Amino acid sequence: MSDDIAPKEFWDRADEIIAVANDQIKEATVSKVSSSLLYAAARFNSFNVANSASDAEEMKRDREEAIRYFTEQYRNMLIENLDDYIENFEGFESDEKYS
Repeated sequence: MSDDIAPKEFWDRADEIIAVANDQIKEATVSKVSSSLLYAAARFNSFNVANSASDAEEMKRDREEAIRYFTEQYRNMLIENLDDYIENFEGFESDEKYS
């Protein structure tokens, strides 16, 4: 998501969540923290869908659309961030990589 589309508050919230993940890699591997973060996003997005539905039947009707939407959003954000890392890979210090 480019800077010109999202408000500052979006980036502030994302930075806070990333800071928590970065803190957790002191005690767990990046891969394990990444898995937990991915699960948390799925859990919270499921809550988002449930919160906007009036009942379970509405959730059932909206299920496939929600899966399509969140999958597409994640894919686009992942592509954008992978491309950013690829373009700026030389700027990353070796001590910034964690096992």
